Amino acid sequence: MQVMLNLLVVVQLLAAIVMIGLVLVQHGKGADMGASFGSGASGSLFGATGSANFLSRSTAVCATVFFLATLGLAFSANSGGARAPSSGSSVLDQPVAPSVAASAAAMVQVPASPASGVPTIPTK
Repeated sequence: MQVMLNLLVVVQLLAAIVMIGLVLVQHGKGADMGASFGSGASGSLFGATGSANFLSRSTAVCATVFFLATLGLAFSANSGGARAPSSGSSVLDQPVAPSVAASAAAMVQVPASPASGVPTIPTK
């Protein structure tokens, strides 16, 4: 089960990185006007509009893979996967681990009396 979770995380990360790259490579709507007047895009491998269709479809495929991997990870976490909580529906419902509570209590230490060189403020 842990291997499947790791595989889903790797697929999700790869899809996200590829999708970011594809979005950065695509041209905006304003770039079409320059391509029609011979800015060099018409001589590319896919033609003037072929690259836009190819990149758009590739981005849609990567987005679909990304969302399916996300749904798979959410489903495995919700259905009692390896990292799911044993009781309760939220992490906030879980009891605090004793080591965390002890270390938090140890960090907050108030001295019993003021230091010897510090003057005290008289109270009325």
